[in-house]
Amino acid sequence: MTATAPITQDVVTIPRKMPEGTVNLVGLTRDAMRDALIAIGTPEKQAKMRVGQIWQWIYQWGVRDFSQMTNLAKDYRAKLAENFVIEIPEVVSKQVSDDGTRKYLVRIAGGHEVEVVYIPEEGRGTLCISSQVGCTLTCSFCHTGTQKLVRNLTAGEIIGQVMMARDDLGEWPKQGAPKDETRLLSNIVLMGMGEPLYNFENVRDAMKIAMDAEGIQLSRRRITLSTSGVVPEIARTAQEIGCQLAVSFHATTNETRNMLVPINKRWNIEELLAALKSYPKVSNSERITFEYVMLNGVNDTDEDARRLIKLIEGIPAKINLIPFNEWPGAPYKRSSNNRIRAFADIIYKAGYASPIRTPRGEDIMAACGQLKSATERERKSRRQIEADAGL
Repeated sequence: MTATAPITQDVVTIPRKMPEGTVNLVGLTRDAMRDALIAIGTPEKQAKMRVGQIWQWIYQWGVRDFSQMTNLAKDYRAKLAENFVIEIPEVVSKQVSDDGTRKYLVRIAGGHEVEVVYIPEEGRGTLCISSQVGCTLTCSFCHTGTQKLVRNLTAGEIIGQVMMARDDLGEWPKQGAPKDETRLLSNIVLMGMGEPLYNFENVRDAMKIAMDAEGIQLSRRRITLSTSGVVPEIARTAQEIGCQLAVSFHATTNETRNMLVPINKRWNIEELLAALKSYPKVSNSERITFEYVMLNGVNDTDEDARRLIKLIEGIPAKINLIPFNEWPGAPYKRSSNNRIRAFADIIYKAGYASPIRTPRGEDIMAACGQLKSATERERKSRRQIEADAGL
């Protein structure tokens, strides 16, 4: 299928409401920041240099106060403070799992909230970020999919999640200190709330900031975008972002995938695989990651494993097997450990890496597919209590 226009949804992206005349610099592209600086009187010949200076302060050093930007003249700093702000999502709460996983509830414009998860591992740390408030895909095994879609996140709200986590981890480098290649936050995965490819432009702009050599400086190989299969936007992702790609696959027949991942009714397995075959070559990515949640008696048979191998033939790939993270009222059960190992063994013997993902943060509902705010449910309960009491 060839798209004649970008795939979008009937959903608006609302920037943070700020005092009239002020603009949040977080999330602006370099060109947009240049235009904004020129609009407040910065000479055009100086604008590119000023963008570079401000960019480094915000994204390399984590500075949010214009008065600390000491390589800018005092009167220019004052002008910046009059016209701009440097704001990121507000942390409402933080939970820390027994395994060290951190789950943040953050508030954005309009009082909406999204969840962000940091997963520490040996030698690396992965931040799972959200691209939308809620989700529209209604994948039947995913707790996040039971929330209605509210809106897209802005580029500033997306990259702001990364900046918020660096704040919490104390990872902004100190000026003049020796460069430290060790990163607590070394990887980003767009696997939180929402379908990233239904918010393509904002995701692209945010990830370009993350990859910028004068800012956060993450390699594109350290960024993985997970899609449920928005086929027409896959080629754009390769061309305009070039990050690693993961696909929420989860089934080996259209009948089963229609049930688990309803977007399959729009772009089926055959159309999805056709789009994926050219992705590694176009983006220079090493391989596609196929995410496969293991559901007892639904998609976990030996026949499913063999069918999966045949389907992905010709695509550089690895298969991440995800034990289902059960949540209250979930319609499925997790496959047994023996069944998952048997499935993995068939894939491995066919020549594909088939790691079994270790569930992380289950005690704080931070595991894969569980991102639905417990705070949201608690608030509903409190409102009901207050209503019953006549408060």
